[in-house]
Amino acid sequence: MWRFALELALGLALGLAALPAAALDAVETPSLAARVARGELPPVAARLPAEPLVVDPEASGRTFGRPGGSLVTLAPRARDIRYVSTFSYARLVGYDEALHLGPDILARVDDEAGRVFTLHLRPGHRWSDGHPFTAEDFRYFWEDVATNRELTPGGVPDFLLVDGRPPRFEVIDERTIRYAWDAPNPRFLPALAAPRDPYIYRPAHYLKRYHAVYTDPDALLQKARRQKLASWAALHNRVDDMNEGSNLDMPTLNPWRIATPAPASRFVFERNPYYHRVDTRGQQLPYIDRIVVDVAAAGLFAAKANAGEADLLARGLSILDVPILKEGERARGYRTLLWRNARGSELALYPNLNVVDPVWRALNRDVRFRRALSLGIDRRTLNNALFFGLGVEGANTVLEGSALHTPDLRTTNATYDPAEARRLLDAAGLNRRDGSGTRLLSDGRPLEIVVETDGDAPLVVDGLTLIAEFWREIGIRLIVKPQDRTVLRNRIYAGHTVLSAGPGLDNATPTPVMVPVELAPMRQDTWSWPKWGQYAETRGGAGEAVDMPEAMALQESFGRWAASADEAGKAAAWRDMLENHARNVWTIGTVAGAPHPIVVRSGLENLPRRGDWAWEPTAMLGVYRLDELYWSRPADGRPS
Repeated sequence: MWRFALELALGLALGLAALPAAALDAVETPSLAARVARGELPPVAARLPAEPLVVDPEASGRTFGRPGGSLVTLAPRARDIRYVSTFSYARLVGYDEALHLGPDILARVDDEAGRVFTLHLRPGHRWSDGHPFTAEDFRYFWEDVATNRELTPGGVPDFLLVDGRPPRFEVIDERTIRYAWDAPNPRFLPALAAPRDPYIYRPAHYLKRYHAVYTDPDALLQKARRQKLASWAALHNRVDDMNEGSNLDMPTLNPWRIATPAPASRFVFERNPYYHRVDTRGQQLPYIDRIVVDVAAAGLFAAKANAGEADLLARGLSILDVPILKEGERARGYRTLLWRNARGSELALYPNLNVVDPVWRALNRDVRFRRALSLGIDRRTLNNALFFGLGVEGANTVLEGSALHTPDLRTTNATYDPAEARRLLDAAGLNRRDGSGTRLLSDGRPLEIVVETDGDAPLVVDGLTLIAEFWREIGIRLIVKPQDRTVLRNRIYAGHTVLSAGPGLDNATPTPVMVPVELAPMRQDTWSWPKWGQYAETRGGAGEAVDMPEAMALQESFGRWAASADEAGKAAAWRDMLENHARNVWTIGTVAGAPHPIVVRSGLENLPRRGDWAWEPTAMLGVYRLDELYWSRPADGRPS
């Protein structure tokens, strides 16, 4: 079943096929022609896999591009160049725009009842340095990285475990690898398509020179100490950089590879001459030669876009920037697309059920308190003030358009009813007040909620300022505490926050086969239950076991989803979890689905006018295939 789904779903939607490279009459990329003439690179037909992934742009409503030029974008800090691998979105299997899952880097996947997955590589596929990409790269990751306790103390990634047990890994031949479990592993394929690639393979030919099994340990230790590292393992982990973009020597399968050493304020990514995609006219992708990332303060993004300093910009903008962006369109030669922000909520509140303060822990675990907080928010005013009235008011849940959406999920416990909020607060024992009208906790402290949030999220801070006014009417004082993002996360994970605020569900456009991991206490980075998530992620090594029956029900539903062999069973488990969230208000949503601005310079073609902007499952811009963007006229493109 999955073999045909994976081969055909993406192919039908995107016009992809696997044809011999020779049959395509491959065309040399102009920017690489001189290197080919000098003998530095083989010709394009020899660089492509024998069966490349063939793209027909017109089948997906795009146009054929012309190769060349550079694309400039912005990042708020040097570390954020790692998002280029998200935007690039080359995966073993990946989603298309319709969220069908299909092969990409892989030629195909054979799936036997969700328990045995056989991965088939493309013959002749090569890393960006020209070295063959083979089953040895998967073997190296499994045997020499994932199961090596010096390199991976936490053990193999969680999505590779079923009932706590890893797969049986087998190399069949040079281009075939198999993972087998005794029970189904429905998380395996979706994890391979994630915005952050789990990279179950590594360039073995490169990394072996840093591994003590293959290189003299004493020589490696000396090399590590020269870099002020304590061991060969620390050195290996530093150079084993598949996501971050800090190691220029690291081979990649992505369409572009980093070419600028840090530190820098401008980073350049150059095209991968061995990229595995080609269009039906024989042109190797990507069309654009270089991605340029300029580092700038996040608060200046809208102004820089208005000044024409970015060719493509989406991350770091918000609906609040739309007026200034629209103002500069004609003079600076760009257009502002308005995509749907496909998060569960633009602003969500997270009562910390694992907060260390016992009084606050008891209160946050009282569903009457959580419901009262939600019912005390005037979402219509929030929507009009922050989103020009263009959002959908309600809970933090899936969006319309998802097969799992029902209207009641958005409205249950998520309307504005201050009288009911007051009644619930009284019923929860918060019926005493001080002289200012603020309610008192059970130990006599005023009910002052410090809501902690990312200081780089002005829209969230503005929203909390409004919510403070609404909550004052029901006897609650809200204090906004913006701070550094890393500090915020560490405080949440340690149980030091009472309430935190940020965006809602990452994946609010799920299909039934996608993993409902955000809805169950499975991950530390779900801010309502960080210690329960720690416990799940470390398999009991840290954190706290779930001790609330309503949350245990989420775990049970997740288990039913994982055990379901058909889509109907998975959809039923998803709906149980969504309804559980609506009843119990584990998170408090406000407004969802407002437009998200995307700045696109005139002449940059093939980005759709409408789309969903989200981390998961769209990988921000990833499923919209940046490797197919191109400049329609030389005058519009950045100089080659």
